[in-house]
Amino acid sequence: MEFEAVVGMEVHVEINSKSKVFCGCSGNFHAAPNTNVCPVCLGMPGVLPVLNVDMVNKSVAVGLALNCTISRWSKLDRKNYFYPDMAKNYQISQYDLPLCQNGWIDIEVDGQTKRIGITRAHIEEDTARNTHTIGGNQSGVDFNRSGLPLLEIVTEPDIRSAKEALAYLTALKQMLQYLDVSDCNMEEGSLRAEANISVRPVGQEKFGTKTEVKNVASFSGVHKAIEFEIARHIKLINSGGKVVQETRGWDADRGITVPQRLKESAHDYRYFPEPDLVPIVVDEAWEQRIRESLPELPAARRSRMGTQYGLSAYDANVITLSQDTANYYEQVVAAGADAKKAANWLMVELQSLLSAAKQDIRDCRVSPADLAALVGLIESGAINGKMGKDVIAEMFETGKATQDIVNEQGLSQITDTGEIEAIIRQVLADNPAQVEQFRSGKDKVFGFLVGQVMRATQGKANPALLNDLLRRELSRQEN
Repeated sequence: MEFEAVVGMEVHVEINSKSKVFCGCSGNFHAAPNTNVCPVCLGMPGVLPVLNVDMVNKSVAVGLALNCTISRWSKLDRKNYFYPDMAKNYQISQYDLPLCQNGWIDIEVDGQTKRIGITRAHIEEDTARNTHTIGGNQSGVDFNRSGLPLLEIVTEPDIRSAKEALAYLTALKQMLQYLDVSDCNMEEGSLRAEANISVRPVGQEKFGTKTEVKNVASFSGVHKAIEFEIARHIKLINSGGKVVQETRGWDADRGITVPQRLKESAHDYRYFPEPDLVPIVVDEAWEQRIRESLPELPAARRSRMGTQYGLSAYDANVITLSQDTANYYEQVVAAGADAKKAANWLMVELQSLLSAAKQDIRDCRVSPADLAALVGLIESGAINGKMGKDVIAEMFETGKATQDIVNEQGLSQITDTGEIEAIIRQVLADNPAQVEQFRSGKDKVFGFLVGQVMRATQGKANPALLNDLLRRELSRQEN
């Protein structure tokens, strides 16, 4: 029997507001444990939460970017459960009336565009953080994270493979970073992805029994966990077994998912309206103000840059993966660089240096103006491509200006015809055997002669001019 996978994603995003969602405590991740806390986020009796308006603004921005309908009236609810990371034994979230709903996002998989439906995006508070590695068989709870602004984004069950899930997560993360609502750092927990996975026979409309995979620390881990679960479901069904609805964790060391608990339904949480918070009313004027503040989003920027700068779809996609990189590129072009040549130097040479140094382009010492100057020098023939690689490496290391490095190291190309001709005649006189081989039809010897001239000029001869003059001199001497 042939099966198809059905996957839905739940992504929790910590919104980068200055304070927590229901109190004024800082959300600094790196603070000492239990220092950014107050009676509200510690769940003390009698305290009253106050909703952070910045959280609402940024959540609406995400909803608009996801093509969602923004609810004119939504409310907050209490989601009741009893874990060590919830001091008051309930989480303030949204249940039946979310802030954002019925949206979509397009993804690219194998050159094809697919639309993934967004069921909802709702606001809630984050939980505290359990730590089980403090030694002495003890666990600790850090309430610094308790109450951080959290946006949960839930898809329709439109994803059909691990590859599509990875493409969705990549597109979503890119969009969130363009909006500057979160750093999306999975290692620090500011973006957490959970997959709901089931399989069904091809052609069947009814969904199979699903399992949810949690505690995955990377996008590659999500990809592997989904692939593993799909294979596990199919094997179980084919062997006569039955898939159990449960929550499973991803064991990265063993490359498998492991059972954690039977899956709770929504009814188990005993939702009811949060009595201490008023409804959220986003009128048309409020929504319009946020819509007008949205930046150019990745898909629109890819399309524009492809048209404006003549970039290939691949180049435009690579450059716009990061908003900082896209901004840097446009500054290079604005400084006068050829658009396509600037793209090549950015994607190949500069990106290689950044990767090796594990640096972000925001920290790069090579300014857009200096990269534009480098591209211009190469295009004009003042220096060649090999020299350019040496110059950009020096700029990256020291932060010096392009022309200063060229002047200090004497890297300008020799373009004086008379000077190059004199060196060519000397090289031919010093290598009569090779000249004779070339005349007898051994064209490969030409490369040797070019190399000798380059050696004599310390690599400074203009390559195109050198090749032309060398062939002309060989022809003249033969005649």
